[in-house]
Amino acid sequence: MGIPTEPIGSVPRPAELLRGFQDHAEGRLDAAGLRELTDKALADTVSRFEATGSPVVTDGEQDKPSFLTYPVAGIPDLAAGGAVVPFADGHTRELPVLTSGPFRYTAHAVDLLRATRRLTSLPVKQPVIAPSALSLLYPAGGIDGYPRDEFLADLVDETEADIRACLDEGAEVVQLDFTEGRLSLKLDPSGGLLRDFVALNNAVLERFSAEERARIGVHTCPGGDQDSTHSADVDYADLLPDLFRIKAGRFYVQLAGEPDRRRVLGIIAEHLPADARVFVGVTDPIDPRIETAEEVRDRVLEAAEFIPVERLGTCDDCGFAPFADDTSTSRDTAFAKIAARVEGTRLAEAALGL
Repeated sequence: MGIPTEPIGSVPRPAELLRGFQDHAEGRLDAAGLRELTDKALADTVSRFEATGSPVVTDGEQDKPSFLTYPVAGIPDLAAGGAVVPFADGHTRELPVLTSGPFRYTAHAVDLLRATRRLTSLPVKQPVIAPSALSLLYPAGGIDGYPRDEFLADLVDETEADIRACLDEGAEVVQLDFTEGRLSLKLDPSGGLLRDFVALNNAVLERFSAEERARIGVHTCPGGDQDSTHSADVDYADLLPDLFRIKAGRFYVQLAGEPDRRRVLGIIAEHLPADARVFVGVTDPIDPRIETAEEVRDRVLEAAEFIPVERLGTCDDCGFAPFADDTSTSRDTAFAKIAARVEGTRLAEAALGL
């Protein structure tokens, strides 16, 4: 058995689709016109994934305005003024805030999965947002008639349904995006918020069998938006022991952009659950330079010094455009990095005699 390699999720949307999003928002393009542009972008995304030799593809999140709020985009009981996430370069992202209940998804990942599977015979990975991230939508002051405990119960139900539908529809793997994990340690250095996040995610994952959890993964990174991060200064030593308490079968860990990869690999080796596989990041989406296949190979071989090969995989550090309006990385650059990851992983397999 070789070393599996998977994308994380998003790739930059074509300029035509970005204009379509804007035109639709401003009333110049109807829903059918936007659907046509999205379908065209999805078909091109799948085709370009296949051209890289990638053994697993995603939809590139072409249809998502945001990797975080896609399940609630457009619902009437959201308002501005939620949590603000600051990035190292000074820009921010503001979450919306829930104004009433009950909490329900209005968009489901399984619909994106079905559209992608119609276009390829390759295994399809489906990213979904972690419930811990969506828990941030509930206001600190509460909602009259809709207590937080009731909201969390609804949130767990909705997340379970989103994941289960994807597994039932044939997703190769469902990935929980958990970028707020590392960020939580900036918001609460005591680790209390992180432990609350882990418990909430486990409240969902405990509803699945061991066989199902083997097909569910968790992705962590310090955020990647407009070539900047929100929590790269948070020590992985404070995150990873709690992260690996999440009851998932796969973990996707940003590593290519870390200044001391060997130290992080040692922490991973110490805390990785015995029944889990870790996919280490070998390409850095916020670095404009395209890695060579040989660089990727060497990063894989480095990881294999710490992690048994049968429990090792590779991935990109993060999605290339988690927010649709992020144009800091070109579509061509993203797919060139993906191709380097695929080829570099193959070179590492050869070097290891796999």
